[in-house]
Amino acid sequence: MNHVFRKVSFTQQAFVLNQALTLCRATPSSQYPLWGMDSLNKKEYKNMPTHGIGRWRHLIPKETARKKKDKLQMKQTIAATDTAYGTLNVKVSGYDMTVVEHYSQYVHNLCNRLGIKVAESYALPTKTTEVMLMQEQGTKMYVDATLKTHERVVQLSSLDATLCPIVMEVLLKNQPEGVQLSVKEHTEADFQSRFKARPELEGLMAQLNL
Repeated sequence: MNHVFRKVSFTQQAFVLNQALTLCRATPSSQYPLWGMDSLNKKEYKNMPTHGIGRWRHLIPKETARKKKDKLQMKQTIAATDTAYGTLNVKVSGYDMTVVEHYSQYVHNLCNRLGIKVAESYALPTKTTEVMLMQEQGTKMYVDATLKTHERVVQLSSLDATLCPIVMEVLLKNQPEGVQLSVKEHTEADFQSRFKARPELEGLMAQLNL
């Protein structure tokens, strides 16, 4: 009798376990959802906290406010003495930009090797010149060619008077064809020539000041 009762109890336990397993498979837990199941409740998953997962704006550094550039002002020129020149501008100009650029670099490197202080090295605005021709039988003129003049300036300060003739002799001997070389003292007009003229803007500013 006990043997039969044990068999019945085992079959009941197996039946209960099978029902429990089927219920677990059919209804997934909302606390621990199973991935890849179609019956997953998306609303419950969206309500769960993500703790900032997927946010990226905090990784980008904050942009600092850009300061307005101050207007470029002329530097104080060095006065000439009995043994040295003041601020000198070595200007190189020509129609071929490559040759002008290489020769200005040569001037700069030569000054560095001889221990001459180079205050600045900059380019001036390109000047455009139109060559006009008149017809043989008529009064109309037409543009025959357009020439562009490129200029570079190497600004020197406190050049020794005894070293200046040697430097000029070396520069003139290595001066390429089609390139002009000039040396003069730096003035305020030379500083203003670095900027392009804007007559329209100047006219508007004059009207505002009135």
